[in-house]
Amino acid sequence: MIAENTQTQMRKGILEYCVLLIISRGEIYASDIIAELKSAKLLVVEGTLYPLLTRLKNNGLLSYNWVESTSGPPRKYYELTDDGKGMVRQLDTTWLELAYAIETSKKLKQ
Repeated sequence: MIAENTQTQMRKGILEYCVLLIISRGEIYASDIIAELKSAKLLVVEGTLYPLLTRLKNNGLLSYNWVESTSGPPRKYYELTDDGKGMVRQLDTTWLELAYAIETSKKLKQ
């Protein structure tokens, strides 16, 4: 039970970074973000993703535009703003530092 809680917190901690990385590759629809997260074994539901996207947009990291769909209502496609691109660069650095800390900690254990 303790390990599950820690694993959940770790996943929550990197979810925003993963979403920003996915969007950094180009304009994308929310259901495609969910599909990519699931294929990366980060199981996410719409109820988790949409509030995160809204928060990122409100913080100036994302923008979106509506695209007409031939099979239903218009779709909202997300992309990074310049601030969002800067955030990804900052998080890239943080990720490398964390990965280094983990690998160093593993070596110290031996």
